[in-house]
Amino acid sequence: MSGALRLEGKGNGCGYATGPAFVSAEPLSPCGDQISPSLEFEHLSKAIEESIAALEALIARTEPLSADILEFQIEMLRDPAIAEMAAEEIAKGQNAAFSWVAALEEYIAGFEQSEDDDIRARAVDMIDIRDRVLRALEGAPSIDFPAGSVFIGKDMAPSLFLAHDWTGGGGIVLEAGSTASHVALLARAKGVAMVVGVGSFSLESKTPVLVDGDNGFVIVHPGGADLAMAYRATKATPRHGLEARDSGVALNGAVEVLVNISDIDEIHSLDSAACEGIGLLRTEFLLSHAADLANEEKQFQLYSEMLKWAAGKPVTIRLFDLGGDKPLGGFGVEERNPFLGLRGIRLLLAMPVMLRIQVRALLRAAALGPLKVLLPMVTFPGEVEDTRRIFEEEAAGLADRHIAISMPAIGMMVEVPAAALTLDMFTSADFFSLGTNDLTQYLAAAGRDNPTVVDLYRHAEPALLRLIAQAVTAAHDMDKPIGICGDLAGNPAFLPALIASGIRRISVAPTQLQAVRMALAQAGMDG
Repeated sequence: MSGALRLEGKGNGCGYATGPAFVSAEPLSPCGDQISPSLEFEHLSKAIEESIAALEALIARTEPLSADILEFQIEMLRDPAIAEMAAEEIAKGQNAAFSWVAALEEYIAGFEQSEDDDIRARAVDMIDIRDRVLRALEGAPSIDFPAGSVFIGKDMAPSLFLAHDWTGGGGIVLEAGSTASHVALLARAKGVAMVVGVGSFSLESKTPVLVDGDNGFVIVHPGGADLAMAYRATKATPRHGLEARDSGVALNGAVEVLVNISDIDEIHSLDSAACEGIGLLRTEFLLSHAADLANEEKQFQLYSEMLKWAAGKPVTIRLFDLGGDKPLGGFGVEERNPFLGLRGIRLLLAMPVMLRIQVRALLRAAALGPLKVLLPMVTFPGEVEDTRRIFEEEAAGLADRHIAISMPAIGMMVEVPAAALTLDMFTSADFFSLGTNDLTQYLAAAGRDNPTVVDLYRHAEPALLRLIAQAVTAAHDMDKPIGICGDLAGNPAFLPALIASGIRRISVAPTQLQAVRMALAQAGMDG
């Protein structure tokens, strides 16, 4: 190749990308780190004042009757009792958004449960000011880089990846990182060429760069021959195959193929007829700001949009899987080893306000279509039982307020070895979904985001396949559905082993649908 500088790393298998370099001095992330009580109170005070100013401007151009309604909202925003309750929550270590929601919950419930129609009507105003302040809290400018650029940096936050518009092309080059990290998973889902682990190097922004995600090369100042090769490669059609002889067993029975969704834009570019539904909706990636975690209405609208797109097909929504390398709202930032700390369902049960907000949004959305719920990072049966109890409590509360709901099936991610080995004990779970990305890293004791031990992560595959087979047998003995939604399912090379273990339900990234469908069709197992 004719490039002036050629770097070697590990690619994500998503072809080529070219563009001007965007050099990031530090890993960028649109979300904050630690929670500072004084700063959180300042954010809330500013959001309230912005909301009051917006309402005052609205009053100036509206008729008297509407102005009276808005005056009531301003009066409530200035109520010192509400501010004091929010301040108490902030002092306990809660962020501004959750503190604000907690302060208003009793007010809203009191208005809604009143026997007086006029008082009950005020509940709508309280919900309006709750959501207005939450929107104001989202007002921090999002961090981004020019469309069509090749992002170059030490690492990249998943939230930054999702905030960026990749429709104009572009790629990613990371000095460190791992092809098993969450941002690599997202890049594969969108087909964005990525190379990680190239080491430290110096480069000026806007320098032309070619990213070879298939072979793990990066070429700075690519020549004409390099660009021509990349163009020819992108026009080539990859051939994927799955043959029964590879598995050593007869492949019979159709396999359901669903899709993993991490971004609302993914459904806009995907025909629902291409799959049997959504097998995994990663809800934490749908949100751009920590305030969204406290915004029940925004979450409800997002889930409703997914159900509308699915048009009667099942939609499986995972509860927020925060912590680890997904520190939205600062969760997991201070932990010495966040992958082994307070993440997934552990964090949600420790933060019941956040969990209950999401539960209410899910219960409301479930009334609109076939919705299922997945619990992330489950370790012991009690976590499923405690979460189910919260669903039942919130369902009763919504029913008392005459809000349409439906109780969804509640399943669990199988991604902790302790849970996988004792699956027969999880009788309160309605179904199971194997999360092979985390399950692999915990089996190998090798961080999926650590490039120095990535080979150990890969070499854990035989142990992983053996554990999957054991878990599938346990689920079948319990007469409970089990599927797989991890990266392993989207790799045609592993489909024979998964099918041989008894898997008949897989969920893959949108960009993997065609290859998986083709492989299953060749084996006569496409549903």
